[in-house]
Amino acid sequence: LFALQTESRDPRDGDEMVHHKLPPYVQNMDRLGDTELDLVSSQRAVSSVTTPPRNFFSFLPQGRRTPGKPPQVSTGSSPNQAAVGRKDPSTNQPPKSKEVVQAKDVKPTSSQPSTSEPAGSQQPTNQSANQNPRHKRIQDHEKERKELFSKPPLQTQEKKVESMEAEPPAEPPSDLPDPSAAEGGGLSTEQPFIKLSQEEYGEHHSSIMHCRVDCSGRRVASLDVDGVIKVWSFNPIMQTKATIMSKSPLLSLEWATKPDRLLLLGSGVGTVRLYDTDAKKNLYEMNIDETHPRILSLACSPSGSSFVCSAAALSRSGTVSGQLLLWDTKTVKQQLQFSLEPEPVAINCTAFNHNGNLLVTGAADGMIRLFDMQRYESAMSWRAHDGEVYSVEFSYDENTVFSIGEDGKFIQWNIHRCGVKQSEQMLPQDATGPFVLSGYSGYKQVQVPRGRLFAFDSEGQHVLTCSSSGGLIYRLTNGDPALDRVLSLGGHKAPVVTVDWCSAVDCGTCLTASMDGKIKLSTLLAQKS
Repeated sequence: LFALQTESRDPRDGDEMVHHKLPPYVQNMDRLGDTELDLVSSQRAVSSVTTPPRNFFSFLPQGRRTPGKPPQVSTGSSPNQAAVGRKDPSTNQPPKSKEVVQAKDVKPTSSQPSTSEPAGSQQPTNQSANQNPRHKRIQDHEKERKELFSKPPLQTQEKKVESMEAEPPAEPPSDLPDPSAAEGGGLSTEQPFIKLSQEEYGEHHSSIMHCRVDCSGRRVASLDVDGVIKVWSFNPIMQTKATIMSKSPLLSLEWATKPDRLLLLGSGVGTVRLYDTDAKKNLYEMNIDETHPRILSLACSPSGSSFVCSAAALSRSGTVSGQLLLWDTKTVKQQLQFSLEPEPVAINCTAFNHNGNLLVTGAADGMIRLFDMQRYESAMSWRAHDGEVYSVEFSYDENTVFSIGEDGKFIQWNIHRCGVKQSEQMLPQDATGPFVLSGYSGYKQVQVPRGRLFAFDSEGQHVLTCSSSGGLIYRLTNGDPALDRVLSLGGHKAPVVTVDWCSAVDCGTCLTASMDGKIKLSTLLAQKS
């Protein structure tokens, strides 16, 4: 407010404004000069917070100040400034009455410099010195001010303004006064995204298995290994809408497409529940197959009329057999069972294309199968990975399919030419799993990937993957290497095990969920080139 008042006032009535409306220690803000005040707009409250305390110290009586203090303040080291800046709003109010009392003494000191600043001359100070018996103290004040506003602080001011142009305004202001942070933190112009903020959802108390945003981008459903599901919103504030406790273990989770308030929950005892997140109650519980009790994956058709369900059973020999079933959501009955060639294998992951005409699946035998959903038959299949396929998704143009497997590879496949790779990239082990969380005295928690391991932005140009300390965003290149690292979201202390990316117009919201139960919600601003 003070910055705006100082900026907008007419120079002719400057004295009147200073004396009657602003506390004396704020008057010297106009020493920044008009050009800098234009740059330091309302979002740059930092300069108005950090500068006045320096002047405030200069008004203390000479005897109460230690000689070493002003240089410390003028060095501009970020901890001092940040600490002073934080205390400043609370101390602004109480001293007002005292300042009013002192105003008569201070007037010559504070009003004259502000008028003399543009000319940069010392004459007004000498005049005020003749009028004021405290001649020596005023000269000291002038010296101090010259030190404070000499070149080094102005340089840091310029640096701050430069970094401000590159950095988002939502970054915490306490970071900004540090010039080294400003230099290092400035984002290059090629950055496709700016991380505006990162919030934490901490309602889970065990490792996350699934974390998905609904179609509208308004709500998130997250499931942990204890079988607790939280449905929560993040706009405008983070708020838990519903908590679902399950007696039987839950293995899979998917939002229905129409209506998008419904949630599909797959269990380890052969049932799928349809849960209404608004009414907070179960609508149906479907018994899928007792012989294949593990519901590994669920995918809802974009039309909303049906969903695909992958059920698996562990046989005594250790091989995993499975079924892929299509269920009608209106009649709540099984429509058909897909044939899985060459053998009935467990399907780990499923995904529809935009109109629901194609379904892609990744299986425990390393095969990717593409199904024609108008004929309900397999269109093609090919061996994709050594070991299991963990995650599959269609590309933005739907001419290719991306997959991550147990072999640690991120591969792009052409769906018009069966089994033809368009690109391939090895990912670090912490992006593909199995995920390991090490504890005290050699304790280790290992988690096999369950949720999606990668997600695309709204234009399909960038991909978000897991890592040991947060999400990593890569740009998809059509050359070699296939991925170009762009941004690390960070913020996690445990390995991230599943991700999702909700894309609105310009702000994308990245969800990264980790083994310690924490979910970070990073808001990104896309910089249009």
